[in-house]
Amino acid sequence: MEYRNIAIIAHVDHGKTTLVDGLLKQTLKLKHGEEIAERAMDSNDLEKERGITILAKNTAVEYKGIKINIVDTPGHADFGGEVERVLGMVDGALVLVDAAEGPMPQTRFVLRKAIELGLKPIVVINKIDRQDARIEEVVNLTFDLMAELGANDDQLDFPILYAVAREGKAFKDLDNPQEDMHELFEMVLEYIPAPPVDLEAPFQMLVTNLDYSEYLGRIVLGRVQRGQVKKGEFVQLMHKDGTMTKTRVIQPFTHLGLNRIEADVVGAGDIVALAGIEDAQIGETVADLADPEALPIITVDEPTVSMTFQPNTSPFAGREGKYVTSRHLNDRLKREVMTNVSLKVEELRPDEFVVSGRGELHLSILLETMRREGYELQVGAPQVITRMVDGEKMEPIEHLVVDVPEHHSSTVIGAISSRKGQLVNMEPQGTRTRVEFKIPSRALFGFRTQFLSMTQGEGIMSHIFDGYAPWAGELKTRQNGSLVAMEAGSAFAYSIWKLQDRGSFFIVPATEVYVGMIVGENARENDMNVNVCKNKKLTNVRSSGADDALSLTPIKKLTLEDALEYIGDDELVEITPQSIRLRKKVLDPSFRK
Repeated sequence: MEYRNIAIIAHVDHGKTTLVDGLLKQTLKLKHGEEIAERAMDSNDLEKERGITILAKNTAVEYKGIKINIVDTPGHADFGGEVERVLGMVDGALVLVDAAEGPMPQTRFVLRKAIELGLKPIVVINKIDRQDARIEEVVNLTFDLMAELGANDDQLDFPILYAVAREGKAFKDLDNPQEDMHELFEMVLEYIPAPPVDLEAPFQMLVTNLDYSEYLGRIVLGRVQRGQVKKGEFVQLMHKDGTMTKTRVIQPFTHLGLNRIEADVVGAGDIVALAGIEDAQIGETVADLADPEALPIITVDEPTVSMTFQPNTSPFAGREGKYVTSRHLNDRLKREVMTNVSLKVEELRPDEFVVSGRGELHLSILLETMRREGYELQVGAPQVITRMVDGEKMEPIEHLVVDVPEHHSSTVIGAISSRKGQLVNMEPQGTRTRVEFKIPSRALFGFRTQFLSMTQGEGIMSHIFDGYAPWAGELKTRQNGSLVAMEAGSAFAYSIWKLQDRGSFFIVPATEVYVGMIVGENARENDMNVNVCKNKKLTNVRSSGADDALSLTPIKKLTLEDALEYIGDDELVEITPQSIRLRKKVLDPSFRK
């Protein structure tokens, strides 16, 4: 069997997962009569809700007797750990670029990795049916980006396809559009090199991903570099520390469409899954028993943001969650580290863990997943991870790209400059302006909400880790203090109404509150203790129905990300399966003074 292994690289929302849907529909329907769901590759609930890919996944299609393994990579830099290890399995990449937006920061991040690994790119200009498409310009921008990232002549001589992925079309010639994707398949077979297949050599495979099955236990995924392995055969698992464990392959699998297919034997060149290799970690080698030889270990960029995780200690602790103790938390984090390569967990005290990841989104996705599983915990404000280089304090810097309507550009530039952002590039694009900055990572905490209100929801911002630079000094990212409950009980509409001019509220009437819980944002800089549990005294003249006429300002409903962005250093977010509450670290107002 001949193989081609390709990755799909693109910025968020440029249509990667939709393109894979098209490839699957056309090959599986023709050959196996299978029906494919929309965005079939985004398998977990959070991916479906947010319309983003979080986990790198692989699928395979057959075309003209050749098996094409396709790996869908995440576009967000926060899941860069997923991207880095996946690119080692493939020989080429489909670089997907939006015909109107052009190459974006995320494209840059994954593309740099792909070019360093010497992968052959095929550029696919998607969404060419958009009214604001600027196809020729986008092709030139993509060429410039590749040249800037150090692509060699062979890589710069890339073929180009034009696509409307949503309609399942991709073709070579703009003047001769096709109704399907056969020209894309032909191009993959022509341009992407076939992997070397040596079935006689000793077996060797790098573990690049892990999965888990209730029946088979841990499943390791990766590309077989050489040789083959049979069902029931013994192999050596070569650990990162140089030790080896003899283990048995209970069941090998290959992929077709979205299914894993049981196989008796799997061999070089294919991307496969092996069940039965229990202690494997990502980056370790599964090798031949008689002649084991390790492959180079995968290295992943270091985390840039950390948070402290603790069991919930608020007065409402244990009311809503299923897993509430520090032991539950410890076990869950240990399990996460096994599959989430760019995450690090350090135990500060038996009930406090420092969890470091690639960005705020990376950590908030973990928290959202945990609360859906029934965990209850509290976390501190995100902190950047600094380094000392030659006695100088260095901090992570982001490359920020904002795309805003022209009339909002000066406000946005002013706001970003006040957060120590340095303008590096600015170009008008029709009625919009694209501005690029270098900015400390910590300056972006809490900026997204402010940015959206400044641009009335029309701005697009995306950023990517750019490296380390000297510490930029003190930064004030939050202008307002908090409104903190000083009495426990149920909140009354009357007291919220009386306090409305003091700030904006996060809670609705009848919400249960405790002393030290944050109920809103103060209009001024300092914190303010308020009593939201005070009701109006009724008299013969005043009836209880009079309260129905109170008009309350709509509340600010905080999502998990909003809550993490909002809190200060002396505050915590309490996360349970049903609620997200904000609180002070020290609940008692007299101790807080």
